[in-house]
Amino acid sequence: MANAFLKPEVITATALGLLQREVVLPNLVWNDAVSDFAGAKSDTVSIRVPGRLQAREYGWRNNRSSDIVLDELTESKIDVTLNHDIYSAVAVTDEELTLDIKDFGGQVLSPQTYAIARAVEDLLVTTIESATYATSIVIDEDDPFRAAVAARTALNKAEVPRDGRVLLVGADVEAAMLNSELLKRFDESGSEGALREATIGRYAGFTVVGSNAIDPGSAYAFVRSAFIFAMRAPAIPAGVAFGQSMSDSGIAMRWIRDYDPNKLRDRSVLNTFVGTAVVRDNTAAADDDENLELVRAVKLTLAPSGS
Repeated sequence: MANAFLKPEVITATALGLLQREVVLPNLVWNDAVSDFAGAKSDTVSIRVPGRLQAREYGWRNNRSSDIVLDELTESKIDVTLNHDIYSAVAVTDEELTLDIKDFGGQVLSPQTYAIARAVEDLLVTTIESATYATSIVIDEDDPFRAAVAARTALNKAEVPRDGRVLLVGADVEAAMLNSELLKRFDESGSEGALREATIGRYAGFTVVGSNAIDPGSAYAFVRSAFIFAMRAPAIPAGVAFGQSMSDSGIAMRWIRDYDPNKLRDRSVLNTFVGTAVVRDNTAAADDDENLELVRAVKLTLAPSGS
């Protein structure tokens, strides 16, 4: 089926923007944890997660009749596998290229890169939403700040670093936060934490980021290292007419463009290799999976209306 391009004379010089979802998740998670998958068995790289120990105390000026206790240090690992090949391929005929396309980058390449960025974000969303969390919190629509404080407390108790904490919120949760009396008072007082053009900044120690990718009634409080996002742009084949590595929304990808003489058309193909993982930590000094939990993130869910 042929592409449908508007003739240049039909539209104004300034193109109307598409109703596109902002792609934010790839830049919020740990995307620099893996450097190279070349030669890795099963396309998998293991990332070491340090073990935890508790210090002990030896009796002061005791008679030395007791030995000190030797603890065992147990590390865990997170396996990250490149197991998704996300691509976008478009064929452009001679007629379209000659008569219909005024700006190849804007009309063809840009929609392709956005399609890949959105698909990659969807993979991250699946990883985040399907994870099992050590702590889950219900958000009261009338007092969302209390839930944010509870999430902060849970991360504090798990000794999660305070720096770089993010509160990713769905549309309904964001609305509850924007409508809260607390934020209204901040806005009236001119506080640094006030709303500015319907955007929430800092909130209970978190940088709040709204996203239409996640469930509208959900939110997630986490640090970058809670989730791993690994990606690699495929190598450019030696036999291709044109190939280039590029990046969009923090996502590396390969662009190949060539000509198919049998069908008299150009082909534009973009793709990237992607893998995701959840970081679970040892919560006890034992070498078994039962003590591995996701404590670097907290799940929050908006209470049903009227509950």
